[in-house]
Amino acid sequence: MSKHIFLQKKAALLLLFLYAQSLLSAHSLVQEELVFEEVNGMLSAEAEHFYKQTHTGIRQWYLVSTEHKPTGHADPDEVHIAGASNNAYLEILPDTRTTHDDPLIHDENFVNEPGKMAVLYYKAYINEPGRYYVWVRTHSTGTEDNGLHVGIDGQWPEHGQRMQWTVKNQWYWDNKQRTQEVHTGVPMEIYLDIDQADEHEIMFSMREDGFEFDKWMLVKDKNYRPEQNMGPSVRLKSGNLPPAFPAPEQTELKYNKDKVSISGALKKWHKISLTFDGPETRELADENPFLHYRLDVTFTHDGKSYTVPGFYAADGNAAESSSDSGNKWRVRFTPDEVGEWSYSVSFKKGKNIAVAERSSDGESAGFMDGMKGKISVADTDKTGIDNRAKGRLKYVGEPYLRFEESGQYFIKVGVDAPENLFAYRDFDATTDVFDLCKTWQPHQKDFSEDAQEFLWQGQKGKNLLGAINYLASEGLNVFSFLTFNVDGDDRNVFPYLLKVPETEYVTYANEKANKNAWETLFNRTRFDVSKLEQWERILDYAERKGMFLHFKTHETETDHLMDEGRFGLEGKLYYRELIARFGHHLAMNWNLGEENNQPIEEVIKVANYIEQLDPYGHHMVIHTFPNQDERYASLIGDQSPLTGASLQLSDKDFRDVHERVLKWRAKSDSSGRQWALAVDEPGNAKFALLPDDEDPEHELARSNALWGTLMAGSYGVEWYFGYNSPNSDLTCEDFRSRDDFWDQNRYAYQFFNEHIPFWEMEPSDALTTDNASYCLAKKDDTYVVYLPPGTPKTSLNLKDNSDTFSVLWYDPFRGGKLQQGSIKEVKGGGTRALGNPPSTEGKDWVILIQKQ
Repeated sequence: MSKHIFLQKKAALLLLFLYAQSLLSAHSLVQEELVFEEVNGMLSAEAEHFYKQTHTGIRQWYLVSTEHKPTGHADPDEVHIAGASNNAYLEILPDTRTTHDDPLIHDENFVNEPGKMAVLYYKAYINEPGRYYVWVRTHSTGTEDNGLHVGIDGQWPEHGQRMQWTVKNQWYWDNKQRTQEVHTGVPMEIYLDIDQADEHEIMFSMREDGFEFDKWMLVKDKNYRPEQNMGPSVRLKSGNLPPAFPAPEQTELKYNKDKVSISGALKKWHKISLTFDGPETRELADENPFLHYRLDVTFTHDGKSYTVPGFYAADGNAAESSSDSGNKWRVRFTPDEVGEWSYSVSFKKGKNIAVAERSSDGESAGFMDGMKGKISVADTDKTGIDNRAKGRLKYVGEPYLRFEESGQYFIKVGVDAPENLFAYRDFDATTDVFDLCKTWQPHQKDFSEDAQEFLWQGQKGKNLLGAINYLASEGLNVFSFLTFNVDGDDRNVFPYLLKVPETEYVTYANEKANKNAWETLFNRTRFDVSKLEQWERILDYAERKGMFLHFKTHETETDHLMDEGRFGLEGKLYYRELIARFGHHLAMNWNLGEENNQPIEEVIKVANYIEQLDPYGHHMVIHTFPNQDERYASLIGDQSPLTGASLQLSDKDFRDVHERVLKWRAKSDSSGRQWALAVDEPGNAKFALLPDDEDPEHELARSNALWGTLMAGSYGVEWYFGYNSPNSDLTCEDFRSRDDFWDQNRYAYQFFNEHIPFWEMEPSDALTTDNASYCLAKKDDTYVVYLPPGTPKTSLNLKDNSDTFSVLWYDPFRGGKLQQGSIKEVKGGGTRALGNPPSTEGKDWVILIQKQ
């Protein structure tokens, strides 16, 4: 072969290669003559039908379809062809920034200046001049692939800059502009002012890499809201469109195989959601989607198996859309192993099948029934307080719960109030009985940028997310909330649909004689999907802030309502919905009732049902009136599946706390099955934990309740606010009202977690010689003695030990480092004085005695 012929063939191959690359990137699929046309105030176009692309030196738009799959470029997410209009879309590649943790490099993976990088051009003929709102359909999978700019005729007006999306993991139309004040975007602020009827050039340019661009529209009507589908058909002024791309075969798409969308990071301990296309229905459909359908998905891995209940999800985006209809059905799963998990789907229908003992009692509902698939799970990448770094919190047959991943034992300190935390105006259909509905306005300033993705419908949720961030910033790690209180002290929290307008319910519920509210005003087997999805946004963020979620499923005024007090269809469906929608959370407990006084046999029925249905075996407790705690005697040991108690006390000075924990720790220990005990309502209903301005030092709360709880071997305390002070158990909207006391809680938490093996220690008050101090001991190794105010010194019984022990002191009021007292060490072999504290400033002291 001559050199000339060889070079000719080489040039031809190079041209073929360049042509193939052009189909994937800068070269357009359409001719310059193609012009889209606005008709009756609307113009639409496919993203891939641009006529040219410029500024492609660093990033550029690539075509993605069944025939065009960009390779050789960083793209951490999967393809999303299924559901894309024309079976194709564009993506800016390479994609190197997908989360806040990835480096932000200006003018490389982020461009705030429009028109500077990866610019697409379209020709559009406008028949009717005026202001046109720009709608774009995108598929966002993270927080850093959801920005775009739009311009016209070589100009980039202010209201075409910083388009922003917050909806994730589905194709979604939106029109929002990110501003300095509203990072999630202000609706209907992206528009182009077109002053004459003529042909114009519409331009889009990169803001964030990884952006997936399916379709765009110009719409003159400001009140127009597109359906969340592929959008209106395209109208042309001139030119011809290329042939449509072939639809993907299900086997080609990992995330859309057999009409299942898998969202969430595929990592250990992370929430993974499987969303299926099922029957089109609505919340109030004749065939009840909550009761007469049943979705269960079984996940298996290396001998492990979890059957997770699923739920009806309306349009799959109800938190944003407030939709009450759609064809999406969802299951949420948190894997506890790395590697390949298999899943199989059961989707049945039949009368009351959701609460039937066996799903086989129903018939196949078609759609995803029988579907099988696999997901590959990587290790978690989380650290710090995020629960996903620690794993699921489990009851392990001991007095303390333990995280499965880290192996850490758990101490909780936090808030039990307000019980009506979810009576929040930003949740859909939340009523305002007794003027108790909350805005959480004082915590607006505590909102953090890391919560942006959990907002809904613009800025909704901001203040409550700020409140949770405040609690975490104070070192607290638990909050509690009722999920149903229609006949209780508040009456604004419920997951159900009302039969009447909200104002009519408020009028009725304000009346004293409202005992028939449950029977007459509620759809007792119909749930408010959008409200529950908004609850989930709050709880999802709390998970990342290391919070323990205390689900109080009833209060004494409501535990008799469902099924007239006998556990049946209504109660079973209620718990199934809670478990299906929220049971994936890692650190939580199910509390079967605040001040519960149901017959013991009914309590055991509920507990047995939850044990059977909850795939993860979460900690399960019950709460009683202070004078009815003997009810626990019928539940400890093997008499019920309960794994602990939620203790309520009654002394306004908290003097009954320590002895009550000791009592039930001893009784449960002797039953052969140790309960994990928590003090979740110390004090009495009137006073309890006072605000800082009424009790600046909180001496009794600190000594009798906080340290009284922990030194008795309880795994934690939650604080009740009473009803006699501002920011009470029902009216609290400002956790900062007890800001000084939260420091004291943090000091106790730090001492237990940093200095002692508390999970190996036993309450041992008899080892000290005074009558007031508390003692916790790991015999012959570590001893902790708490000296309440007025107890300046004590001695410790070390008669059975000949070792030498160091003696250090800790200030529970001020925190800080361990300090040296008057005695540095003691020798075993007798009862030894522990000396004097480091100073006379402290009112109470903690002494740490450790074997050297």
